[in-house]
Amino acid sequence: MKKFGYLLVLLAIAVTLGGNALAQGDKSVYFTTYYANTSPFGIVDLPTTHQPIPFAPDTTIRIINDGDTGGTLWASFYVFDDSQELQDCCSCPISQDGLLSESVDLQLAYFDFVLTPKLDYRGVIKIIASSTPAGGPSYTNTLAAGLHGSSTHAQARINETPFGPGPYQLTETPLQDSNLTSSEKTTLETMCSYAQELGSGFGVCSCTQEDNDF
Repeated sequence: MKKFGYLLVLLAIAVTLGGNALAQGDKSVYFTTYYANTSPFGIVDLPTTHQPIPFAPDTTIRIINDGDTGGTLWASFYVFDDSQELQDCCSCPISQDGLLSESVDLQLAYFDFVLTPKLDYRGVIKIIASSTPAGGPSYTNTLAAGLHGSSTHAQARINETPFGPGPYQLTETPLQDSNLTSSEKTTLETMCSYAQELGSGFGVCSCTQEDNDF
């Protein structure tokens, strides 16, 4: 009987711990990652000589909506080059339990020459999770947890060939949970509005349509 009572105590502890685990979850609303060796138009930049090297693979950011809110969430992307200049921004919907796949080369860092007349081979991507689309005219995010994601990266093995990096290999890392201050949020939203309004249609990244993920 004592043994049975001991088992009941262990079961009660397990249920309690399990209930707490279910109640916790990840409440992040802000994520960061980097991109490098992008290959717009099939070329990339060799860091030492700044010569184009072909055939770097495209990289992808994938984000899921864990369904916790019971509705659609938006991933608001802010893409910077390695000079800390905003290049593109957009807000992409992800339905409950849905998946969003974004090509870094062709959708997120597709290099709007009107904004900055240069190719940007590397930089930083910031993502805010929002329950509303952060488009014009306000460009404001309504913070909401429930997005989780990862990013692939094209890694160059610099000294393996006489003429620069190659072959490339892909790695994948989780998006980094980051701390979003009110000033950072306002700055990103304001920079996005300036880029899109002053860019006259440029400065806008594109979103993959639902059920067309890759």
